[in-house]
Amino acid sequence: MDPKLLDPTQYDAQLAEKCQRMTSMFAPFDAPELEVFASEPAHYRMRAEFRVWHDGDDLYYIMFDQQTRSKVKTEQFLPASALINQFMPKLIEAVKPNPSLRFKLFQVDFLSSLSGELVISLLYHRQLDEAWERDIEALRQQWLAEGVTVNFIGRAKKQKLCIERDYVDEVLNVHGTPMHYRQIENSFTQPNGKVAEKMLEWAVDCTRNSSGDLLELYCGNGNFSLALAQNFEKVLATELAKPSVESAQHNIAKNNIDNVTIIRMSAEDFTDAMNGVREFNRLRGIDLKAFNCNTIFVDPPRAGLDKETEKMVQGYERILYISCNPETLLDNLGTLGETHKITRLALFDQFPYTHHMEAGVLLERK
Repeated sequence: MDPKLLDPTQYDAQLAEKCQRMTSMFAPFDAPELEVFASEPAHYRMRAEFRVWHDGDDLYYIMFDQQTRSKVKTEQFLPASALINQFMPKLIEAVKPNPSLRFKLFQVDFLSSLSGELVISLLYHRQLDEAWERDIEALRQQWLAEGVTVNFIGRAKKQKLCIERDYVDEVLNVHGTPMHYRQIENSFTQPNGKVAEKMLEWAVDCTRNSSGDLLELYCGNGNFSLALAQNFEKVLATELAKPSVESAQHNIAKNNIDNVTIIRMSAEDFTDAMNGVREFNRLRGIDLKAFNCNTIFVDPPRAGLDKETEKMVQGYERILYISCNPETLLDNLGTLGETHKITRLALFDQFPYTHHMEAGVLLERK
Protein backbone atom coordinates (compact mmCIF):
# COMPACT_ATOMS: atom_id res chain seq x y z
CA MET A 1 0.00 0.00 0.00
CA ASP A 2 1.40 3.38 -1.05
CA PRO A 3 0.96 5.91 1.81
CA LYS A 4 0.59 8.70 -0.77
CA LEU A 5 -2.65 7.14 -2.07
CA LEU A 6 -4.41 7.29 1.30
CA ASP A 7 -6.81 10.12 0.55
CA PRO A 8 -10.41 9.63 1.78
CA THR A 9 -11.64 12.33 -0.61
CA GLN A 10 -10.64 10.03 -3.48
CA TYR A 11 -12.26 6.91 -2.08
CA ASP A 12 -15.52 7.08 -4.06
CA ALA A 13 -13.64 7.58 -7.34
CA GLN A 14 -11.35 4.64 -6.61
CA LEU A 15 -14.29 2.41 -5.74
CA ALA A 16 -16.10 3.43 -8.95
CA GLU A 17 -13.03 2.37 -10.96
CA LYS A 18 -13.05 -1.04 -9.24
CA CYS A 19 -16.75 -1.48 -10.00
CA GLN A 20 -16.16 -0.72 -13.66
CA ARG A 21 -13.20 -3.11 -13.80
CA MET A 22 -15.06 -5.99 -12.12
CA THR A 23 -18.17 -5.51 -14.26
CA SER A 24 -15.99 -5.68 -17.37
CA MET A 25 -14.12 -8.79 -16.12
CA PHE A 26 -17.32 -10.80 -15.57
CA ALA A 27 -19.26 -9.56 -18.60
CA PRO A 28 -18.29 -12.63 -20.70
CA PHE A 29 -20.15 -14.81 -18.19
CA ASP A 30 -23.41 -12.89 -18.57
CA ALA A 31 -23.23 -11.89 -14.91
CA PRO A 32 -26.12 -10.01 -13.27
CA GLU A 33 -25.81 -6.45 -12.01
CA LEU A 34 -22.90 -6.00 -9.63
CA GLU A 35 -23.73 -5.66 -5.93
CA VAL A 36 -21.25 -3.26 -4.29
CA PHE A 37 -20.25 -3.23 -0.62
CA ALA A 38 -18.12 -0.23 0.23
CA SER A 39 -15.64 0.14 3.05
CA GLU A 40 -15.29 2.89 5.57
CA PRO A 41 -12.79 5.33 4.00
CA ALA A 42 -10.63 5.40 7.15
CA HIS A 43 -9.76 3.19 10.14
CA TYR A 44 -11.11 0.04 8.54
CA ARG A 45 -8.25 -2.44 9.02
CA MET A 46 -8.37 -4.54 12.17
CA ARG A 47 -4.73 -5.56 11.80
CA ALA A 48 -1.56 -3.80 10.68
CA GLU A 49 2.18 -4.37 10.86
CA PHE A 50 5.07 -1.92 10.83
CA ARG A 51 8.82 -2.14 10.63
CA VAL A 52 10.64 -0.36 13.46
CA TRP A 53 13.58 1.93 12.68
CA HIS A 54 16.36 2.71 15.15
CA ASP A 55 17.93 6.14 14.56
CA GLY A 56 20.35 6.93 17.38
CA ASP A 57 18.22 7.61 20.42
CA ASP A 58 15.12 7.88 18.28
CA LEU A 59 12.76 5.02 17.47
CA TYR A 60 9.81 5.07 15.08
CA TYR A 61 7.66 3.03 12.69
CA ILE A 62 8.39 2.98 9.00
CA MET A 63 6.65 1.84 5.85
CA PHE A 64 8.15 1.59 2.38
CA ASP A 65 7.16 3.63 -0.66
CA GLN A 66 6.08 1.02 -3.22
CA GLN A 67 7.60 2.95 -6.11
CA THR A 68 10.96 4.02 -4.72
CA ARG A 69 11.26 1.52 -1.80
CA SER A 70 12.36 4.47 0.32
CA LYS A 71 11.49 4.54 4.03
CA VAL A 72 8.48 6.60 5.13
CA LYS A 73 8.27 7.54 8.80
CA THR A 74 4.80 6.53 10.01
CA GLU A 75 3.38 8.04 13.17
CA GLN A 76 -0.26 7.27 12.33
CA PHE A 77 -1.81 5.01 9.70
CA LEU A 78 -5.17 6.00 8.21
CA PRO A 79 -6.34 2.47 7.20
CA ALA A 80 -5.67 0.99 10.66
CA SER A 81 -8.43 0.91 13.27
CA ALA A 82 -8.81 3.83 15.65
CA LEU A 83 -7.61 1.52 18.45
CA ILE A 84 -4.39 0.71 16.61
CA ASN A 85 -3.77 4.39 15.91
CA GLN A 86 -4.37 5.18 19.57
CA PHE A 87 -1.71 2.71 20.71
CA MET A 88 0.91 3.26 18.02
CA PRO A 89 2.45 6.32 19.76
CA LYS A 90 1.79 4.94 23.25
CA LEU A 91 3.85 1.85 22.47
CA ILE A 92 6.76 3.83 21.00
CA GLU A 93 6.71 6.12 24.01
CA ALA A 94 6.93 3.12 26.35
CA VAL A 95 9.54 1.13 24.40
CA LYS A 96 11.95 3.90 23.40
CA PRO A 97 13.54 4.50 26.85
CA ASN A 98 13.45 0.82 27.90
CA PRO A 99 16.57 -1.16 26.86
CA SER A 100 15.05 -4.63 27.30
CA LEU A 101 11.97 -3.81 25.22
CA ARG A 102 13.86 -1.82 22.60
CA PHE A 103 17.01 -3.87 21.93
CA LYS A 104 16.88 -5.42 18.43
CA LEU A 105 13.13 -4.83 18.04
CA PHE A 106 12.49 -4.77 14.29
CA GLN A 107 8.72 -5.11 13.79
CA VAL A 108 5.41 -4.56 15.57
CA ASP A 109 2.14 -6.27 14.57
CA PHE A 110 -1.21 -5.06 15.84
CA LEU A 111 -4.39 -7.18 15.92
CA SER A 112 -7.52 -5.32 17.01
CA SER A 113 -11.25 -6.00 16.92
CA LEU A 114 -14.51 -4.15 16.50
CA SER A 115 -15.25 -5.32 20.06
CA GLY A 116 -12.37 -3.20 21.39
CA GLU A 117 -9.68 -5.81 22.07
CA LEU A 118 -6.01 -5.51 21.11
CA VAL A 119 -3.01 -7.83 20.85
CA ILE A 120 0.43 -6.36 20.13
CA SER A 121 3.22 -8.61 18.84
CA LEU A 122 6.82 -7.42 19.12
CA LEU A 123 9.36 -9.15 16.85
CA TYR A 124 13.07 -9.27 17.70
CA HIS A 125 16.41 -10.23 16.20
CA ARG A 126 17.45 -11.75 19.54
CA GLN A 127 16.23 -14.25 22.10
CA LEU A 128 13.94 -12.77 24.75
CA ASP A 129 14.80 -13.13 28.45
CA GLU A 130 13.29 -12.65 31.90
CA ALA A 131 13.99 -8.91 31.82
CA TRP A 132 11.84 -8.58 28.69
CA GLU A 133 9.02 -10.58 30.28
CA ARG A 134 9.21 -8.51 33.47
CA ASP A 135 9.14 -5.16 31.64
CA ILE A 136 6.40 -6.07 29.16
CA GLU A 137 4.23 -7.36 32.02
CA ALA A 138 4.84 -4.10 33.88
CA LEU A 139 3.66 -2.19 30.83
CA ARG A 140 0.57 -4.38 30.55
CA GLN A 141 -0.26 -3.75 34.21
CA GLN A 142 0.29 0.00 33.79
CA TRP A 143 -2.17 0.16 30.92
CA LEU A 144 -4.56 -2.12 32.79
CA ALA A 145 -4.53 0.38 35.69
CA GLU A 146 -5.50 3.03 33.14
CA GLY A 147 -8.54 0.93 32.23
CA VAL A 148 -7.17 -0.59 29.01
CA THR A 149 -6.57 -4.30 28.42
CA VAL A 150 -3.78 -4.98 25.93
CA ASN A 151 -2.15 -8.37 25.54
CA PHE A 152 1.42 -8.81 24.28
CA ILE A 153 3.35 -11.42 22.36
CA GLY A 154 7.13 -11.50 22.02
CA ARG A 155 8.56 -13.29 19.02
CA ALA A 156 12.12 -14.25 18.13
CA LYS A 157 13.65 -17.14 16.19
CA LYS A 158 11.99 -20.35 17.45
CA GLN A 159 10.54 -18.39 20.39
CA LYS A 160 7.08 -17.12 21.22
CA LEU A 161 6.27 -15.61 24.61
CA CYS A 162 2.59 -14.97 25.16
CA ILE A 163 1.71 -12.44 27.86
CA GLU A 164 -1.83 -13.37 28.94
CA ARG A 165 -3.29 -14.45 25.56
CA ASP A 166 -2.62 -14.47 21.83
CA TYR A 167 -6.08 -13.77 20.45
CA VAL A 168 -8.94 -11.30 20.33
CA ASP A 169 -12.58 -12.26 20.73
CA GLU A 170 -14.39 -10.47 17.93
CA VAL A 171 -18.12 -9.80 17.66
CA LEU A 172 -19.58 -9.37 14.17
CA ASN A 173 -23.20 -8.40 13.75
CA VAL A 174 -25.02 -10.35 11.04
CA HIS A 175 -28.47 -8.94 10.33
CA GLY A 176 -28.63 -7.78 13.94
CA THR A 177 -27.44 -11.06 15.45
CA PRO A 178 -24.06 -10.92 17.25
CA MET A 179 -21.67 -13.67 16.12
CA HIS A 180 -18.65 -14.40 18.31
CA TYR A 181 -15.31 -15.30 16.75
CA ARG A 182 -11.99 -16.05 18.42
CA GLN A 183 -9.25 -14.70 16.15
CA ILE A 184 -5.74 -16.02 16.79
CA GLU A 185 -2.69 -13.84 16.21
CA ASN A 186 -0.81 -14.87 13.07
CA SER A 187 -3.80 -16.83 11.72
CA PHE A 188 -5.94 -15.70 8.81
CA THR A 189 -8.89 -13.44 9.57
CA GLN A 190 -10.75 -10.95 7.39
CA PRO A 191 -8.85 -7.66 7.90
CA ASN A 192 -11.75 -5.27 7.31
CA GLY A 193 -14.22 -5.86 10.13
CA LYS A 194 -17.17 -3.86 8.79
CA VAL A 195 -16.86 -5.30 5.29
CA ALA A 196 -16.56 -8.77 6.85
CA GLU A 197 -20.01 -8.21 8.38
CA LYS A 198 -21.37 -7.27 4.94
CA MET A 199 -19.84 -10.39 3.40
CA LEU A 200 -21.50 -12.60 6.00
CA GLU A 201 -24.87 -10.90 5.48
CA TRP A 202 -24.58 -11.31 1.70
CA ALA A 203 -23.74 -15.00 2.03
CA VAL A 204 -26.69 -15.53 4.39
CA ASP A 205 -29.01 -13.76 1.94
CA CYS A 206 -27.74 -15.87 -0.98
CA THR A 207 -28.54 -19.12 0.82
CA ARG A 208 -31.91 -18.30 2.37
CA ASN A 209 -34.60 -20.95 1.84
CA SER A 210 -31.94 -23.58 1.21
CA SER A 211 -32.69 -27.28 1.52
CA GLY A 212 -30.36 -30.04 2.63
CA ASP A 213 -26.85 -29.52 3.97
CA LEU A 214 -23.87 -27.28 3.23
CA LEU A 215 -20.30 -28.33 2.47
CA GLU A 216 -17.63 -25.68 3.03
CA LEU A 217 -13.98 -25.88 1.99
CA TYR A 218 -11.28 -23.62 3.51
CA CYS A 219 -13.47 -22.68 6.49
CA GLY A 220 -10.76 -20.98 8.60
CA ASN A 221 -12.07 -20.20 12.08
CA GLY A 222 -15.64 -20.94 11.02
CA ASN A 223 -16.25 -17.35 9.92
CA PHE A 224 -18.84 -18.22 7.25
CA SER A 225 -19.77 -21.70 8.52
CA LEU A 226 -21.38 -20.42 11.70
CA ALA A 227 -23.31 -17.58 10.07
CA LEU A 228 -24.61 -19.88 7.31
CA ALA A 229 -25.60 -22.70 9.67
CA GLN A 230 -29.02 -21.08 10.20
CA ASN A 231 -29.92 -21.76 6.55
CA PHE A 232 -29.07 -25.48 6.46
CA GLU A 233 -29.92 -28.67 8.32
CA LYS A 234 -26.21 -29.48 8.78
CA VAL A 235 -22.86 -27.95 7.81
CA LEU A 236 -19.73 -30.00 7.06
CA ALA A 237 -16.61 -27.82 6.86
CA THR A 238 -12.91 -28.47 6.21
CA GLU A 239 -9.80 -26.55 7.23
CA LEU A 240 -6.14 -27.61 7.29
CA ALA A 241 -4.54 -25.12 9.72
CA LYS A 242 -4.67 -26.49 13.27
CA PRO A 243 -5.00 -23.09 15.08
CA SER A 244 -7.94 -22.18 12.83
CA VAL A 245 -9.65 -25.52 13.49
CA GLU A 246 -9.23 -25.03 17.25
CA SER A 247 -10.70 -21.52 16.95
CA ALA A 248 -13.59 -22.87 14.91
CA GLN A 249 -14.40 -25.45 17.58
CA HIS A 250 -14.34 -22.72 20.24
CA ASN A 251 -16.58 -20.51 18.10
CA ILE A 252 -19.10 -23.29 17.55
CA ALA A 253 -19.47 -23.69 21.32
CA LYS A 254 -19.48 -19.94 22.00
CA ASN A 255 -22.31 -19.35 19.53
CA ASN A 256 -24.32 -22.37 20.76
CA ILE A 257 -24.43 -23.92 17.30
CA ASP A 258 -25.07 -27.66 17.14
CA ASN A 259 -25.24 -28.46 13.42
CA VAL A 260 -21.65 -27.71 12.28
CA THR A 261 -18.94 -30.39 11.93
CA ILE A 262 -15.33 -29.31 11.31
CA ILE A 263 -12.80 -31.70 9.70
CA ARG A 264 -9.09 -30.90 9.77
CA MET A 265 -7.91 -31.66 6.25
CA SER A 266 -7.06 -29.88 3.01
CA ALA A 267 -9.58 -29.30 0.26
CA GLU A 268 -7.48 -31.51 -2.02
CA ASP A 269 -7.51 -34.43 0.45
CA PHE A 270 -11.23 -34.01 1.04
CA THR A 271 -11.78 -34.17 -2.71
CA ASP A 272 -9.86 -37.48 -2.76
CA ALA A 273 -12.02 -38.76 0.11
CA MET A 274 -15.25 -37.78 -1.64
CA ASN A 275 -14.06 -39.42 -4.85
CA GLY A 276 -13.05 -42.60 -3.00
CA VAL A 277 -9.42 -42.24 -4.07
CA ARG A 278 -8.18 -43.13 -0.58
CA GLU A 279 -9.31 -43.32 3.04
CA PHE A 280 -8.27 -40.93 5.82
CA ASN A 281 -7.95 -41.60 9.55
CA ARG A 282 -9.27 -38.11 10.23
CA LEU A 283 -12.62 -39.14 8.78
CA ARG A 284 -13.10 -42.10 11.10
CA GLY A 285 -16.41 -41.76 12.87
CA ILE A 286 -17.75 -39.32 10.26
CA ASP A 287 -20.27 -40.75 7.81
CA LEU A 288 -19.96 -38.57 4.72
CA LYS A 289 -23.01 -40.30 3.24
CA ALA A 290 -25.11 -38.94 6.13
CA PHE A 291 -24.74 -35.45 4.70
CA ASN A 292 -27.08 -34.36 1.93
CA CYS A 293 -25.03 -31.44 0.62
CA ASN A 294 -26.44 -29.76 -2.46
CA THR A 295 -24.77 -26.40 -1.77
CA ILE A 296 -21.02 -25.88 -1.50
CA PHE A 297 -19.19 -22.81 -0.20
CA VAL A 298 -15.57 -22.12 -1.11
CA ASP A 299 -13.24 -19.30 -0.08
CA PRO A 300 -9.91 -20.53 -1.49
CA PRO A 301 -6.41 -19.02 -1.31
CA ARG A 302 -5.29 -16.61 -4.04
CA ALA A 303 -4.39 -19.51 -6.33
CA GLY A 304 -8.07 -20.50 -6.56
CA LEU A 305 -9.40 -24.05 -6.92
CA ASP A 306 -7.22 -26.85 -8.28
CA LYS A 307 -8.56 -28.87 -11.22
CA GLU A 308 -9.73 -31.87 -9.19
CA THR A 309 -11.58 -29.64 -6.72
CA GLU A 310 -13.15 -27.78 -9.64
CA LYS A 311 -14.62 -31.06 -10.89
CA MET A 312 -15.83 -32.03 -7.43
CA VAL A 313 -17.45 -28.61 -6.91
CA GLN A 314 -19.35 -28.98 -10.19
CA GLY A 315 -21.33 -31.82 -8.62
CA TYR A 316 -23.34 -29.43 -6.43
CA GLU A 317 -26.51 -27.62 -7.38
CA ARG A 318 -25.33 -24.29 -5.97
CA ILE A 319 -21.81 -22.96 -5.54
CA LEU A 320 -21.14 -19.95 -3.33
CA TYR A 321 -17.62 -18.70 -4.09
CA ILE A 322 -15.77 -15.92 -2.27
CA SER A 323 -12.50 -14.93 -3.93
CA CYS A 324 -9.63 -12.69 -2.87
CA ASN A 325 -8.30 -12.90 -6.42
CA PRO A 326 -10.89 -12.35 -9.19
CA GLU A 327 -8.31 -13.41 -11.82
CA THR A 328 -8.16 -16.98 -10.50
CA LEU A 329 -11.93 -16.94 -9.98
CA LEU A 330 -12.29 -16.19 -13.68
CA ASP A 331 -9.98 -19.13 -14.46
CA ASN A 332 -12.18 -21.41 -12.34
CA LEU A 333 -15.31 -20.07 -14.05
CA GLY A 334 -13.93 -21.36 -17.32
CA THR A 335 -14.77 -24.82 -15.95
CA LEU A 336 -17.61 -24.05 -13.53
CA GLY A 337 -19.35 -21.97 -16.20
CA GLU A 338 -19.82 -25.08 -18.31
CA THR A 339 -22.40 -26.42 -15.86
CA HIS A 340 -23.43 -23.39 -13.77
CA LYS A 341 -24.50 -19.81 -14.36
CA ILE A 342 -23.79 -16.74 -12.21
CA THR A 343 -26.98 -15.56 -10.52
CA ARG A 344 -25.39 -13.06 -8.10
CA LEU A 345 -22.14 -11.10 -8.27
CA ALA A 346 -20.70 -8.91 -5.53
CA LEU A 347 -17.69 -6.67 -4.96
CA PHE A 348 -16.48 -6.34 -1.36
CA ASP A 349 -13.99 -3.51 -0.95
CA GLN A 350 -11.83 -5.14 1.72
CA PHE A 351 -8.74 -3.19 0.65
CA PRO A 352 -9.39 0.48 -0.18
CA TYR A 353 -6.61 2.47 -1.87
CA THR A 354 -5.22 -0.69 -3.51
CA HIS A 355 -6.01 -2.59 -6.71
CA HIS A 356 -7.17 -5.63 -4.73
CA MET A 357 -10.81 -6.64 -5.04
CA GLU A 358 -12.76 -9.29 -3.13
CA ALA A 359 -15.44 -10.94 -5.25
CA GLY A 360 -18.45 -13.06 -4.42
CA VAL A 361 -20.46 -15.15 -6.88
CA LEU A 362 -23.45 -17.43 -6.50
CA LEU A 363 -23.53 -20.10 -9.21
CA GLU A 364 -26.59 -22.25 -9.88
CA ARG A 365 -26.80 -25.27 -12.13
CA LYS A 366 -27.98 -24.44 -15.65
